[in-house]
Amino acid sequence: MCRRENVKLFLKGDRCYSDKCAFDRRSYPPGQHGERRGRKMSDYGIQLREKQKIKRIYGLTEKQFHLFFERAERRKGITGTNLLLALESRLDNIVYRLGFANSRTQARQLVQHSHFLVNGKKVNIPSFQVKVGDIVEVRERSKKIQNLQDSLDAVVRRGVPAWLDLEKDNLKGIVKGMPVREDLTMPMQEQLVVELYSK
Repeated sequence: MCRRENVKLFLKGDRCYSDKCAFDRRSYPPGQHGERRGRKMSDYGIQLREKQKIKRIYGLTEKQFHLFFERAERRKGITGTNLLLALESRLDNIVYRLGFANSRTQARQLVQHSHFLVNGKKVNIPSFQVKVGDIVEVRERSKKIQNLQDSLDAVVRRGVPAWLDLEKDNLKGIVKGMPVREDLTMPMQEQLVVELYSK
């Protein structure tokens, strides 16, 4: 997927930081004609690739992504920014950002298997929207899971965003605030997605 979008999406956790990363080894699109150069993309093609890239970063299906876009469109403010902030406040993304998982895929699986509490209540829906002041913590019976410990040890490389507060010893995280557009460092041009959907 990284090779198709021609940018590192960090979908494989620690592997993306090692020399085993597929994008580092072969940074051209996959397939028989991947190495062919000089293809000019249309405006629609550029917009579509941007949508696919954001969709893949957060690991959503087409239908899920479109629902998020429709919700973002109904809210006040800039539609593109609303979309990214809604995607960032998903529970599986918060679990990943806090460092409890190496990738969003792993975070989604941990959430689905009921390893996390939000404000003391069990939540197993990855798309659950976390709000300011919410406390996300690992369930007592899940604290011995080796993957969680390994992920927390590796979070130093990635860092925890300023809008989240991680209590590593208690395996707990607090949402101090919602991110602003400047906090999202992945190369995303959300305006292209808005243009694509407004056609």
